[in-house]
Amino acid sequence: MRGRKNVIAMLLLSTTLLLAACSGGDESSSEDGKVTLNFWTFGATNYKSLAEEYEKENPNVEINVKTSELGDHHNSLFTSISAGTGAPDLAMIEVDQLDRYREAQDRFVNLYDLGAEEIQGDYLDWKWNMAENTDGDFLFGLPTDIGPKAMYYHTGVFENANLPTDPDKVSEMISSPEQFADAAQQVLDETGKPMVDSMEMAYRANMDALEKSYFNQDGELIIDQEGNEVKDAYDYAVSLYEQDYVGSYEMWTPEWATALNKGDFAVEMAPAWLKGYMTENAPEGKGNWKVTTLPSEFAGNWGGSYVAIPAETEHSEEAYKFSKWLVSPENQLKSFEESGLFPSAPSVYEMDEFVNNTDEYFGGQNTAAYFAEAAKEIPAVYKGPKYVTVNNEVLTALRNVQEGADPEKEWKEAVKRIEGLVKR
Repeated sequence: MRGRKNVIAMLLLSTTLLLAACSGGDESSSEDGKVTLNFWTFGATNYKSLAEEYEKENPNVEINVKTSELGDHHNSLFTSISAGTGAPDLAMIEVDQLDRYREAQDRFVNLYDLGAEEIQGDYLDWKWNMAENTDGDFLFGLPTDIGPKAMYYHTGVFENANLPTDPDKVSEMISSPEQFADAAQQVLDETGKPMVDSMEMAYRANMDALEKSYFNQDGELIIDQEGNEVKDAYDYAVSLYEQDYVGSYEMWTPEWATALNKGDFAVEMAPAWLKGYMTENAPEGKGNWKVTTLPSEFAGNWGGSYVAIPAETEHSEEAYKFSKWLVSPENQLKSFEESGLFPSAPSVYEMDEFVNNTDEYFGGQNTAAYFAEAAKEIPAVYKGPKYVTVNNEVLTALRNVQEGADPEKEWKEAVKRIEGLVKR
C-alpha cells in the first residue's frame, strides 16, 4: 500500500514539473496573459497611487510596488543583481548610489535600446547625462525627481539681525560666499545664533556644486590631488566653524527638529525635499521660514533618483512603457503636488499648477520658483561607486574638528582612511 502511494506521489510530482516546464517558469505572467511588474521604491513618493492609475488604463498590467528604507533598498538591489536572481522588473536608484552600479552595466537594460532618446529633450540635460555611461551610449535609468538647493532662512532671526526678509532682497544681499559670511557675522553679533545648523551643511554648501568631487570618470580617487576643490569645501566649512557661524544640530535628530521649530539658527542650505520634512516635523516654524536663491557658487543638487530596469526582467518593454509614463512631465507635476518630488522635466516649471503653486508653511510663498531657477544651473557630476563611503569619512573629520580636533590633521587622517577603503 505504501509503495502504491509512493508511485502516485511520484506521478503527481512529475506532472507538476512538466506543467512548470511548459509554462516557461515565468511567474510574472498569468494564464490570462496579464503581465506583473515588480517595482522597488524607497522614500515618500506617490508611485503606488500612480501605479494604480496606470493599471486602470492598462488592465493587462499589474504592478507590485515595494517600498523600503533607502539603505536597505539599495543593498537588496545590489545583492540581487550581483547574484543574477531576485531582482525586480523596475527599481529606483538614488543619484548618490548610481555610480555604484556602473560596474554592473550588463545587469541592466540599456534604455537607449528601448527608444529613450525620443524623450531625452523632456528633461534637464545635466540630470539625463548623469544616467549615461562614460561613452554616452548606455542609459541606466529615466529621470525622476531632483534636489536643487536654495536658501531657507528664518525671517524672525533675520529681522532681529536687522537683515531684510523679502526673498528677492535677501538674494541680492547674499549673492556670494563673502556676503554670506558677512550676513553670518551680523546674525551672530545681533542674535548670538549661528548662521547654519551643522558642519555637514557648511561643507555641502560648496561640495554639492562641484563638477569634480571624490573620483574621476575612470573611478580613480582624486580627493587629494592638486587643484581638487573638495579640500576647499572642507576648509570653507572649517572657516565658518572657527568664526562661530556653525551650530551643532545634526540633521534628522530631535534637537535639529526643535531648532527648526524655534529658529535656533538662521539658514538651511538645502534641497526642495526638505520642505516636506519641515511641514511634518517642525510645525511651530510655520510662517517663520522663507526661501530664496543661494549664491551661484553654492547652487548644487542634493538628491533625486532614476528608474532603472534590471536585465533579469522578462518584460523590459512593458517595464519601460510604465517607467516612461511614470516620469512624464504630467506625472512629475502630480508627484510634485502630492509628494513634493521636485520635477526634472523643465516644462513642468511653465505649467499653471506649478507657476501658481503656494506653500502655506512658508507664508503662502511660491517657493517652487526659486528651486526651479536653481535647477537650471546645476552641473552634471560623476560621484563614483563609493561616494557615500568617502563622503561619510569627510563628515566624520568635520565633526571631529567641531569637537576640538586639528583640521589639517583630521583631513590627512580622513584621506588616509579613504584610500584604504577604496583599495578594498
